[in-house]
Amino acid sequence: MMIRAADALAEARRVDGLAGSVGDVTPDWSVVARRIREEATDNWDDRVAVERLTGKGATFVRGSGRISGPGRVDVDGTAYTATTGIVVNTGTTAAMPPVEGLAETPYWTNHDVVEAAELPASIVVLGGGAIGCELSQVMARFGVEVTVVEAADRLLALEEPEASEALQVALEADGITVRPGVGADTVSHDGSVFTVTLADGSVLTAEKLLVATGRRADPAAVGLDTVGVAKDARTAPVDDRCRVADGVWAVGDITGKGAFTHVSMYQAGVVIRDVLGDDGPPAEYAALPRVTFTDPEVGAVGMTEQQARETLSNVLVGVTPLGETTRGWIAKADGLIKVVADADRGVLVGATTMGPAGGEVLGALAVAVHGKVPIERLRSMIYAYPTLHRGIEDAVGRLA
Repeated sequence: MMIRAADALAEARRVDGLAGSVGDVTPDWSVVARRIREEATDNWDDRVAVERLTGKGATFVRGSGRISGPGRVDVDGTAYTATTGIVVNTGTTAAMPPVEGLAETPYWTNHDVVEAAELPASIVVLGGGAIGCELSQVMARFGVEVTVVEAADRLLALEEPEASEALQVALEADGITVRPGVGADTVSHDGSVFTVTLADGSVLTAEKLLVATGRRADPAAVGLDTVGVAKDARTAPVDDRCRVADGVWAVGDITGKGAFTHVSMYQAGVVIRDVLGDDGPPAEYAALPRVTFTDPEVGAVGMTEQQARETLSNVLVGVTPLGETTRGWIAKADGLIKVVADADRGVLVGATTMGPAGGEVLGALAVAVHGKVPIERLRSMIYAYPTLHRGIEDAVGRLA
């Protein structure tokens, strides 16, 4: 809801360069906050969701649960015994960087932004990953003065460098100050203003501070150490049926196989089949898709070029600027399509799409990577003109 609203503002502001004039565009965060409360969360009350679950015959227990041994779970002092098994889907918590003074301040995490009834006048964002970039752009488009601090040398450090470069240009066009390659040394709060001192000695001040430096799983906190997982494990190790141990499965972020709901739902399907004794296909992550919902969107599937070169002996890469394949979509068609191929097998092993609806364009490439579609088949197929996905044809043609 937040991203859709921010994109609507940006689209309205593009009318002057495309179609005429709509006058001033005035953002109003209260509309977004109200939609989140009324349409998405019932004002943070999950009663309807719980009733939907119990109506299907499930028993719901609210509390802090921990596995106490094979087939046993303790919830705030009450013991439960599982006749079939235990499924762990606890997700992750925001990871806090070791910055002096940070823990003593009222910093925000992504949850605080989602729950905010009002936005601050200014904010410093620690972290230039997917969450940091998405929320930074949303807030900037609603009039917040935003500075993004990223310790790595570029935004979206786990994605292709071409996407990082293009995204920084897009964020700066929205008025965001981007500080890559420098981390925070100290943080303080005087009751009204945050002060952030960076490693290069520069000082930033803002009304709020958002920490978006990644997520952290804690398998031992839910008792997975009682079924053989190391106490210091950062994720829950699972096999291709999402089993942690006999009678114990894990799904979602805690497995370290990928983030967000689509991975949890995919793994849940694998677990359901395994519990029911169905010999369906095992979990496979070679074509794991992911999308950063900035504007332009950054979609990716499978390996990056660097990952491919580290594991394969003969790699081909094709990159095409989006503006060269589909002109006239917006005033400036920022973005690209990049494909990475294993030349020995003649198939794509990874791809990145960046542009309007980049996550949707990714669908075709996800099928190609997952299905190991021969490159020659991709070269010879017909692509609809003048669609955004037509850039795939050009990128595949540039493989070299």
